[in-house]
Parts: sequence; C-alpha cells; structure tokens
Amino acid sequence: MVKTDEGSAMSEILHGCLPDTEYFEMTAKSGHRYGVWVTTPPGYAHSTDALPLIYVVDGNWAVGLTAPLIVTQADPYLTIAPYIQVSVGYTGDEAADWAQVRNRDLVPPGEPVSDEMVATVRSARETGAMTQEQADAYLAKLADTHADTFLDFLTTELHPQLQSWLRVSESGHGLFGYSYGGLFALYAWLRTVSPFTTFGAGTPGVASADSQVFKLVEALPERGADSAAPRLHVTLNEIELLGEIPIYRGIARNVLTVVEELRDKGRSQDVSIALLNETHVTGLQASFLSYLKTCHQAT
Repeated sequence: MVKTDEGSAMSEILHGCLPDTEYFEMTAKSGHRYGVWVTTPPGYAHSTDALPLIYVVDGNWAVGLTAPLIVTQADPYLTIAPYIQVSVGYTGDEAADWAQVRNRDLVPPGEPVSDEMVATVRSARETGAMTQEQADAYLAKLADTHADTFLDFLTTELHPQLQSWLRVSESGHGLFGYSYGGLFALYAWLRTVSPFTTFGAGTPGVASADSQVFKLVEALPERGADSAAPRLHVTLNEIELLGEIPIYRGIARNVLTVVEELRDKGRSQDVSIALLNETHVTGLQASFLSYLKTCHQAT
C-alpha cells in the first residue's frame, strides 16, 4: 500500500496497538486531506479471498473503538462474515479539530441548525467545555455543510483506490457512522449510492424537525415487493430517549419519526432498530457491534 512518510511512521505506531492496521493519507478532489486506517481481518495475509469493505467515518475517534472488533470474525459464538475495515478521519491541524471539521463532511447540505443545537453549544461555552473560538467554529461549520462532497469522495475516489490495492469483493460493502456520522450514514442510505449495500446509523444526529432527511424520506418511492434494497440498521441509547439532556431527547424523537415514516413508505423489511443500554459517548462501540451482528452475518 502506498503511504506518505508520515503515514509510514503512523503505521509503525499502529502495529503496536492495532494489529494489521495500515495508515495512509489522501487528498480529495475537493482539496481536503484525509487520514485513512485500513484494518484487515485475522488470516487475511494467508488468504486469497476478496472481501467487502466496511467504511467507518470519524476515524480519529472511532478507529480505536471499532477496529479491534475485527476479531469478532473469529469468534466461535458469532457468525460475522469477514470484512476489511476502512476508517476515515482527518490529518494535521484538522485532526486536532476533528469534532468541528466533521460537521462540514457529515451533515447534509442545507441542514438547518436547530435552536437546541445552538443552546447546547452556548452551554458548552458557558461551562468551559468550549472556548468562544471553538463554539464559533463549530456553528460556522454547521452553517456550511457538504456531506454530498464527502460521500462522492468515498465512493468515486477512495473506493476505487482501495480496489487497486486490496482484494476487494464486488459487493457487500458497508458504511457505518455514529452521531453526525450516523446522520451521514442515514443520508447516504436515503440516496442509495453504490457501492454500499448495508448502512449502520448509530444515534443519527437528526437534530432538527426540519432536517433534510425528512425531505429525502418523503421523496422515496414505495418499495416494490420484489425489489432489492440496501439494509439500514439504526441504534439509539436508552438514556438519550429518557435522560435529562434536551438535545439528545430531541434527536431520539426525530429518529423515531424517521423510522415511522420509513415504515409508512413500506420500508420496514429494509430497516432494523436496536435500543442500547449506553450513553451517547459509550454507545459508539456497542452500536458498531450491533450493526455487524445485524447486517454482516455469514451465510
């Protein structure tokens, strides 16, 4: 695999804590630069099998919690099919500011910024969890969002590159995201883009009742009885539904509304949902495992 010098150094470090993980960097046609972690499964080096790729966004945060779960493919109590994980995040200064930069890439274009979100950011500033500069940058990124551009990068730039480097199957690829990453996965599922056939949306950040997601759901045609459709697995956390934090309760209500509207569209057989006993922070790993167990069973 071709890597930059920085990427080679990163790979050497990763081999000490994330076995079978390689790191490289890639500049998109948009001009944005991304860090990519590729984790191969047990036995990959001694096999000739072509495998599906599972893309995981928010790589700077998610790779350490999700990549180790690749060993579940060898768990005798599970039937998870082999896959290669591709975690996508940020490099350089953007890596340090990934929690702000992700808003640009993971939120659909034209997504409204809800009053609850503004209040949450304001509260974070007042309590010292964010500086004024960080709060301003966070909201500025939410005012100029380009999930469509990032999705094009994954599908038309990164995926073909990985096909040329790895033994990649023709089908069975997946996309997983959590929080705003979950919103991105939901958005991608609604756009039915190739090459993905399964989507995992952990607590998708549908923070506004006027979300673009509802317009995309409304535009969906009713599913034909014999037509094939990609699989969507949605997870929420109990405390998001029942806890005291307004932004999470609002997101949970909106997500349940999305699921109900999808059922009205005849999409019940394509959508599954799981309620996890986790917080919003601890739910990432549990959500990814739920997605694997639901959508990537060996046949």
